[in-house]
Amino acid sequence: MQMLTRSIALVAILAGGAPRPLAAATAAYTYDGLGRIVVATAATGTTTYTYFQSGSIAGMVDPNGRQQAIAAAAVLSAAQAAPPGARPAAAAEVRQTVVLADGWRFRQDDSVQGAEQPGFADASWEVVHVPHTWNRVGYYLADPASHINRAETINKEQGIGWYRLAFTPPASFTGRRSWLEFDAASRVATIWLNGTLLGEHKGGFSRFRLDATAALRPGQANVLAVKTDNSNPAVGSSTADVLPLRGDFFVHGGLYRPVRLIATNAVHVDMLDFGGPGVYATTTSIDGGRAQVRVRTRVRNDGVRAARVSVTARLLDRAGRVAAEAAQPVSVLPAEGTEVAHVLTVPGAHLWQGTEDPYLYRLVVDVRSSDGRELDRLEHDYGIRTMRVDAQAGFFLNGRPLRLHGLGMHQDREGKGWALDARDIESSVEIIREMGANTIRLTHYQHGPTIHELADRHGLVLWDELPLVSAWTVAPGQMEPTPGLVANARQQLQELIRQNFNHPSVAAWSIANEVDFGSSLPAFLTGGAAGPPPDPLPLLRELNALAKAEDPSRPTTLATCCEGRPVRGGEPPITAAVTDLSGANRYFGWYYGAPEELDAHLDLLHAKRPQQPLSVTEYGAGGATTIHTDDARGGPPDSRGRLQPEEYESDVHERNWAVLSAKPYLWATWLWNSFDFASTSRHEGDAEDINTKGLVTFDRAIKKDAFFFYKANWTATPTVHVNGRRYVERAYPWAEVRVYSNAPATELTVNGRSLAAATAAECSQRTCVWKSVPLSVGDNEIVARGRFAEAAVEDRITWRLDASAKDDIRIDSGALVAAASSAGRFGSDAFFEGGTAGSVNTPAGFGQRAEKRTITGTKDSDLAATFREGDFRYRIPVDNGRYTVSLTFVEPSARAGERVFDVIANGVPALTAFDIAAAAGDALSAVVRTFPATVESGILELQFRPNKGKAIVSAVEVKAGR
Repeated sequence: MQMLTRSIALVAILAGGAPRPLAAATAAYTYDGLGRIVVATAATGTTTYTYFQSGSIAGMVDPNGRQQAIAAAAVLSAAQAAPPGARPAAAAEVRQTVVLADGWRFRQDDSVQGAEQPGFADASWEVVHVPHTWNRVGYYLADPASHINRAETINKEQGIGWYRLAFTPPASFTGRRSWLEFDAASRVATIWLNGTLLGEHKGGFSRFRLDATAALRPGQANVLAVKTDNSNPAVGSSTADVLPLRGDFFVHGGLYRPVRLIATNAVHVDMLDFGGPGVYATTTSIDGGRAQVRVRTRVRNDGVRAARVSVTARLLDRAGRVAAEAAQPVSVLPAEGTEVAHVLTVPGAHLWQGTEDPYLYRLVVDVRSSDGRELDRLEHDYGIRTMRVDAQAGFFLNGRPLRLHGLGMHQDREGKGWALDARDIESSVEIIREMGANTIRLTHYQHGPTIHELADRHGLVLWDELPLVSAWTVAPGQMEPTPGLVANARQQLQELIRQNFNHPSVAAWSIANEVDFGSSLPAFLTGGAAGPPPDPLPLLRELNALAKAEDPSRPTTLATCCEGRPVRGGEPPITAAVTDLSGANRYFGWYYGAPEELDAHLDLLHAKRPQQPLSVTEYGAGGATTIHTDDARGGPPDSRGRLQPEEYESDVHERNWAVLSAKPYLWATWLWNSFDFASTSRHEGDAEDINTKGLVTFDRAIKKDAFFFYKANWTATPTVHVNGRRYVERAYPWAEVRVYSNAPATELTVNGRSLAAATAAECSQRTCVWKSVPLSVGDNEIVARGRFAEAAVEDRITWRLDASAKDDIRIDSGALVAAASSAGRFGSDAFFEGGTAGSVNTPAGFGQRAEKRTITGTKDSDLAATFREGDFRYRIPVDNGRYTVSLTFVEPSARAGERVFDVIANGVPALTAFDIAAAAGDALSAVVRTFPATVESGILELQFRPNKGKAIVSAVEVKAGR
């Protein structure tokens, strides 16, 4: 076997860190071509590492199996950077790869003409690095100076973006087949090389390759021109037949993933197989420790004569030893291809066991001529595993039950949009892993190779999804998708499956998301078009059959929005029954209902198809890190508006997870969403064009409180987190303190005073709660300390209380977030027992505009608009003494005599048979009633007792000593 020895500087680029030596500063290494690198240094002697590379991620594994991630561009370096994978010289020449990253000229301009011609004048164009997108979408309203995305830096333009690159390929490409490889270009890409049209690709998420052999000039100047088009799909547009047609996310434009020029021999593993590797491996059985892996290799002969070749497939273990090997001779006719099948038998197979033990073999396939010359070679990580899903017992990995809990994920990031590098993706995955997720739903389109490689390496189970989202027609009244759209859906599904076939992390192929809205499709997705919806079932059935034909080893699935709950326009279409598995996107507690209603709803869905495994694919709520509430149950959520406090998001997750964690039949749950993401349909919370349902902000800078709820519940990592650290200026001198902790016992101290410790049994769902904690004027130091066996872990925050909040308590009844007032600062509704919150205003909803009504008799209409009604009371902790109580009332709609109630203060009648409409003379007119109250037990209790109809109040003010 040919060996290669060099003197090198061996450097590891660790995730998010600076370069550091792997061994000594200088080392000699020997590589045997099968993944083993022997490093020799004077200081440490000889160590054998196993080299691995998978796309943009590479690394070394030491004899103890410890992996160290390395940037593929800097795996091995001497005087200059060596290409990834230090292989023997002969092997290194089998495929030559040139990454086309720098020196591109770019212009976003729909009117540009002739830019495909080599002599086109582009000197005035912007010079960019690929990956690149011209779009920058979504920004936070608060503290713009701390963000890259700001109102003045946003670019939401959709249309044509031109890219041109002048480059000189190596002369060694002469006489070889040349291919251009694009990992993604959005949405439609047309490619010319030296003025020759190479082809067009429709679909913004998948890898594609073009044969550049005839147009390429090796060793000479070449000009590559790419026209990308991310126009919004519309009737007659260039993207009208390209998925996705709609979606609650922004489709960025450009060459946002890497571009490469590749040279192969005339006989090679197929380069034009829907962007796939041309090698496809499936674990067909695991029995008594012995595994069988079926490997299919598509070999292509682009030469002029028939070729007799030998195709060898082998699996290498982590130490570089051959675990299984098979070879087969085959003849390939000129200008034709063939498929070669191998069965590899692996005794004592080491299984890929998810996050517990994500063991990876190296799958190596080489093609050799009859005289033994290597013609082509492919290497991939491969995990041996089986997966199955049971409708009653959930998900099984290698025959062992595994509760899958994770989150959905979009591929954008503040400042970069979709144009991410491997480090960006890796840092996001590390955040996800910190939270304890063991699965990711890659939504709502095909994600790139890097995250699949990371999922393989870390044992994360993936849901991969086709971008068939909400709509499949664009013309009003169009009842069937066009043939072009059907063809595009089929193409993108085949690309999705073939390109990700070999990843052990991929569990299922999703063919659609929320195509079951029926007549209730939100206006922001329809553009206001009316009429009956088209039937999604014919297209879904066709795609499901295609997915099963492409990969019989994996189940199909999709995500629904609406089955089993009331929607506008009648019953939604039942789409879940089309696929093997189903997923339910359900937002109880956010868009509708209460979180606890999810319980019966899931049981209903499960009972309708008891033989079909069910998952929950989305749940959650918006969470603005700069908006806060004193009580997350104090008012209804503003799900399509601005008032989306961070604490409400936490409450929704706590209550939903209480339901989900008790459902053994669910094969997986994915919360929505890992990170805030761009969506131009959103003008909510503290952001513009951002969906704020992420547990981490768009820039990855802030982990919201709900993140730590899951970290405490999903990991054994000692976790103690005090909620509300961003709600510093407090409205009330008493507060509830919530701590997410997985400690056996958690102690709370406030200003150095210890409160009772809470045991794990007392902290339901790892949530410890201390109610009515008194705060002092000025700074209050809140410290939670978890007592773990190894050591104590603590978290500390500071809250401040103004002197005015100590003396005067002002409650905005029925408000989740307190309104501004001319009378001073109010807190949100708190200290209540019973009743329901409401408003005289109509909030924005799906297809429904917000309506604000005029209230007379007050300067503070927003304050007076909300209310609490029913049979309820307030129990307000105050010091003993005399107080003046002022209550603000507004009658929403009742006439005189229809609503009559009493108000009782600490057992003393304060208002008797009070009728707001009679007192005010009309509805929507504010009236105020004031009375004294004496407190002797530390609690001011205000009872609102109905005589006729429901009692109601809009604001409560308590002033001391007056």
